[in-house]
Amino acid sequence: MKIYNTLTRKKEEFVPIDKNEIKIYVCGPTVYNYFHIGNARPFVVFDTLRKYLEYRGENVKFVQNFTDVDDKIINKAREEGVAAGEVSEKYIEEYYKDAAALNVKKASVHPKVTENMDQIIAFVKDLVDLGYAYEVDGDVYYSTRKFKDYGKLSGQNIEDLESGARIEVGDKKKDPLDFALWKARKTDDEIAWESPWGMGRPGWHIECSTMSKRYLGDTIDIHAGGQDLTFPHHENEVAQSEAHSGKQFANYWMHNGYITIDNEKMSKSKGNFFTVRDILKDYDGEVIRFFLLSGHYRNPINFSDTLMEQAKNGLARMQNAKSNLKHLISTCEGAMTEEEKKTIEGFDKYRQEFITAMDDDLNTADAISAVFELITAINTAVKDGASKEFAEKALEILMELTAVLGLLQHDEEEGGIDDDIQALVDERQEARKNKNFARADEIRDMLKERGITLKDTPQGVQIIKE
Repeated sequence: MKIYNTLTRKKEEFVPIDKNEIKIYVCGPTVYNYFHIGNARPFVVFDTLRKYLEYRGENVKFVQNFTDVDDKIINKAREEGVAAGEVSEKYIEEYYKDAAALNVKKASVHPKVTENMDQIIAFVKDLVDLGYAYEVDGDVYYSTRKFKDYGKLSGQNIEDLESGARIEVGDKKKDPLDFALWKARKTDDEIAWESPWGMGRPGWHIECSTMSKRYLGDTIDIHAGGQDLTFPHHENEVAQSEAHSGKQFANYWMHNGYITIDNEKMSKSKGNFFTVRDILKDYDGEVIRFFLLSGHYRNPINFSDTLMEQAKNGLARMQNAKSNLKHLISTCEGAMTEEEKKTIEGFDKYRQEFITAMDDDLNTADAISAVFELITAINTAVKDGASKEFAEKALEILMELTAVLGLLQHDEEEGGIDDDIQALVDERQEARKNKNFARADEIRDMLKERGITLKDTPQGVQIIKE
């Protein structure tokens, strides 16, 4: 497998540190609200990376943190008149609900900042003792210029960097480029912990360095997140971690591209800001996942109603293929013919195309194309019927590949067909038998309005839920 490594700015062969366990750290959400479609992209993309590596037989330890201490959480708690912990715990639970709707698997470990405070304080103290950090009035700052390789991940020259939009400005710092490792408590109602520098809480960047070290060790295989985290967050993680351990922090860095809304950058100020919770009111979670995987993860992707409808139609094509095969399995009999055996063997071509695409820097767009080629081949093979065994084998390979993408995991037939719908289907069949085609068409149209499509096949009527 080849991965584009942000650190080296080239595609490299992926060679794990330990062949028995691949270590991946992905930056998780700051839990003060429902996560938005921009947050969803790294969650889905790197969940797919994990699923693919596991599909190839790898054991993956996947760590994704929850930032449950932050100014945004403190401000939200003040607005609502509750403790900061209540806000963060509420939105951690809401994260799990929305992530499940997108078929995002829970991480091996979901560490929280609040549960790693002793380790964070010890990490900061080590950086002070090593001469990489200093304390001023209860705040502790990292001396950026002390780390000679600062800027190597984002490709920035330290001399060209200026304090501004992406760098926190502070009067106490010795250098505008220095960043906070520990923040002194400002007000009595602010959540804080006892430390060698007084009551306070960690800066943003230190948490990921600490939790990555605790759960994965000094050097990890892959660190991933959104493109917007490359600088300063990931750059600062590199500086902290490598100063602390004297070793390379991560061998591969993966960053997904931005999401625009109708070709404009998403922002709250423009009002073009959509949470996944809102989008789920109009679209199934698998449609959102299909949309997020339909382009290459490093490229920007545009969110619009048109593209979401295209994703819905694309997923429907996959669902129909699954439904058709399940219908054949329930209505057909018999073992495969020799011709069918050859056809099934020929399907391995699409499996190989899928693997080739995924091995090429997680090219999910081409992997989806390989699945559609498989579906076309299956549809051609079963258009005049098939043996039960053939339908089972064809469904097996379809589900094998779509499971890697996290698609077709929702059983659209769950709960079965309502009695009143089944009664209408039976009435239509009777009307067709009696050549009352006007009534049969009327019932078909009534069901269509209720999201039910009827497909007449040689094996009987097939009921498809839209």
